[in-house]
Amino acid sequence: MIFRMTKARRPDPAPNLPEPTTPMGFEEEGVRYEIDGAATVKESGTDVIARALKTLPDGPGVYRMLDAKGEVLYVGKARSLKKRVVSYTRYDGHTTRIQRMITATASLVFVLTKTETEALLLESNLIKRLKPRYNVLLRDDKSFPYILIDTDHDFPRLRKHRGAKSAKGHYFGPFASAGSVNRTLNQLQKAFLLRTCNDSMFEGRTRPCLLYQIKRCCAPCVEYVSKDDYENLRSEATAFLSGKSTRVQGELAKAMNEAAAKFDYERAAVFRDRIKALTQVQAHQGINPRGVTEADVIALHMQSGQACVQVFFFRNGQNWGNKAYFPRLASEADDAEVLAAFIGQFYDTRPPARALLLSHEIEGREVMEAALTEAAGHKVALTVPARGEKRELVTDALRNARESLARRMADSAAQSRLLDGVADAFDLPDRPARIEVYDNSHISGTDAVGGMIVSGPDGLMKNQYRKFNIKNTDLTPGDDFGMMKEVLTRRFARLMKEDPDRDKGTWPDLVLIDGGAGQLSATKEVFEELGVDDVALVAVAKGQERDAGKELFHIEGRPPFALPHRDPTLYFLQRLRDEAHRFAIGTHRAKRAKSQMANPLDEIAGIGPSRKRALLAHFGSAKAVSRAGVSDLEAVEGVSRAMAEKIYGHFQDG
Repeated sequence: MIFRMTKARRPDPAPNLPEPTTPMGFEEEGVRYEIDGAATVKESGTDVIARALKTLPDGPGVYRMLDAKGEVLYVGKARSLKKRVVSYTRYDGHTTRIQRMITATASLVFVLTKTETEALLLESNLIKRLKPRYNVLLRDDKSFPYILIDTDHDFPRLRKHRGAKSAKGHYFGPFASAGSVNRTLNQLQKAFLLRTCNDSMFEGRTRPCLLYQIKRCCAPCVEYVSKDDYENLRSEATAFLSGKSTRVQGELAKAMNEAAAKFDYERAAVFRDRIKALTQVQAHQGINPRGVTEADVIALHMQSGQACVQVFFFRNGQNWGNKAYFPRLASEADDAEVLAAFIGQFYDTRPPARALLLSHEIEGREVMEAALTEAAGHKVALTVPARGEKRELVTDALRNARESLARRMADSAAQSRLLDGVADAFDLPDRPARIEVYDNSHISGTDAVGGMIVSGPDGLMKNQYRKFNIKNTDLTPGDDFGMMKEVLTRRFARLMKEDPDRDKGTWPDLVLIDGGAGQLSATKEVFEELGVDDVALVAVAKGQERDAGKELFHIEGRPPFALPHRDPTLYFLQRLRDEAHRFAIGTHRAKRAKSQMANPLDEIAGIGPSRKRALLAHFGSAKAVSRAGVSDLEAVEGVSRAMAEKIYGHFQDG
């Protein structure tokens, strides 16, 4: 059920207006109610909330507070919506943050749920999707990587997997990062010699690849190992990743000693190397607790209005890495609120372990346990250990959280000093909160792309990077000015459409262009055409002999100037320019590699991988296919008369 109360607004005071009416529409089984206030008198936030209480039922649900523009201010859940919302009808007893939120409230939306558990799950989902201003927000929602051993092939493949578990096989994880998975896979290849190539490459091999030569694969693609022996390797790998590492290493040690007793030292050396690889895997996994088989250890440290949450992952008695998160805090949030909000959002799309070991107690622990249990399909227990090995794990995670936050705050302070230096160097009115840097990359105009990188108070914002495929076919090949104009026109035209009020934080305070006076002039034309007059614009030229440290900065109304050779601000600007260059070059290379791999047969509708392989196998090349007649094409397996005429017509028209 959804109840919506809207704060009325009028342009001028009119004290004698009639009382507001509140028309209501509803559906029964569904069940979705909306109540929109049609009031014509200006009300305060407490008035809007008080009026909503008149029709609000006393049951569990989720409430949303919206401002005058309809943007969500806050999302909360309650066992009793009426009892929770009534607390917002007065300012007394609330923190300054909540008082500001109440003042800004113009409308309310309520969603009734059957249970408080459903309300908690819905609240976490809405917070992640809507990102309200006054909620604690988890800013990193990437899925975790797993190690997957396929089971749908005679020779299963060992690989990294991220995303939905749609492939058949055994999943091991989650791991804290892709780096943790890659290091583990690297050692598992040495230890168990399982293949990592995709199925098409596996089927097409006629001789072993380099991985066999460097002893990281047993070459099942060319039958250097029997199916039974390969199954034994897979079984050992599965047992090791399932936590039975001692048994696996014991069996390998026994096999090594038996080979050595038979003077088969070459075979013994193979087992020795595999044992060494397994030992290195365990070394990377760090501390492996004896009494904790499966748990996520979550520790929170808060300081100076910032927070760090460290999460350690223990699976099958092994430490599979840790990761630090820095949620965005609403001012005056306490430990219990921050940790509860983090857990709810963190496990909204991730599977929780059977035990969550916490550094602090949270409100509504029983409800959170019920919600996570329902979502995971197995019992999930939340505890704050007071002693023993579990407490040691939490203490270790808490120490990591404290150190991670200290490093982040130090980096943030250094970044603030650099941004102050940028403001001084370019005569900006204030420290820039968002810097966008643009660069182009191409080879004689082919595969031309533009790249944009973004930097802010916390450093590079890689999730804000953008690439632009140059679409204007009228440009002279190699026209850097024209390319830059197209990139900036598309970028700022979209900004003006999506964020005209400039209140979403997507507008830059400073734009850096890789180039000299010509690029500055071209960019200025774009800004004048679009009416952008409040974004600082600077072009960075490489200077004499293109040496780093001799850069010249071009700003309208000032002669070109350079910064002192050892100025930290200069180094910072160089890093930004080099990052933009790296991003643009990488994007161009990826596009060029894709175009080089393109095949004319891909342009024909109805030609899939199977027909494409059949045509290339029959004729030898796409060029030979283009010269073939209809009857020759029809002779290829899988190509009908109609398809042969379609292929022939495609190349003849071309």
